[in-house]
Amino acid sequence: MQLFYTPNIEKTDKQIVFPKDESRHIAKVLRKSAGDTLKVTNGKGFLFTAEIITADPKQCLANIIAVEEESPKKYRLHLVVAPTKMNDRYEWFLEKATEIGIDEITPIICDHSERKTIKLNRYERVLQSAMKQSLHYNLPILNEAISFSEFITTETEGQKFIAYCEEGMERFSLKNQAKSQENITILIGPEGDFSPEEIKLALKNNWKPVSLGESRLRTETAAIVACHTVALINQD
Repeated sequence: MQLFYTPNIEKTDKQIVFPKDESRHIAKVLRKSAGDTLKVTNGKGFLFTAEIITADPKQCLANIIAVEEESPKKYRLHLVVAPTKMNDRYEWFLEKATEIGIDEITPIICDHSERKTIKLNRYERVLQSAMKQSLHYNLPILNEAISFSEFITTETEGQKFIAYCEEGMERFSLKNQAKSQENITILIGPEGDFSPEEIKLALKNNWKPVSLGESRLRTETAAIVACHTVALINQD
């Protein structure tokens, strides 16, 4: 199944007007024509089956003939991950986390961060592409970058974990600490790890220290391990 993404569709709508990029893909690349059916999501948990009325590269129009709603997950996963030095590594993380299943992502700027700016629009496109490729109907929320000191004191629901490599400080295994069917937020630091001051501030604000295994992992790898661990814990 090929999945298309159009964000402004509501459950009660009768027609879909595709944006220019999707219209061009439908009409020129895939050579779809009137009468063909498409599967479309709005990224909010809905799958629409639509029949093309007009196959125009500038604006495709289709009638909605069926609507399905994805069953909501029993947990939410929010990964708060420092931007990587190489931008493509962060994009790889976004892609794979979306495939595995994630609800929210926040880039966090830390004391040891080498990259302090992000390309939010580019990251959004990566998420959209990964959602369509993996046939998910919920697009992860991507937040603006925020400083560690600002984020760590904000109110966060559910379980709160910080993963770091600092020696001599007690940590617990994420797979043993994370509970199924609960909201979880996990902090993943930059290549140079969180600073000792950041770790102390997190612990002071009731973030639980966790380990992701014996190996020393890159930022993007650690984020994927955390994402997959939570997914496995929540498997039926």
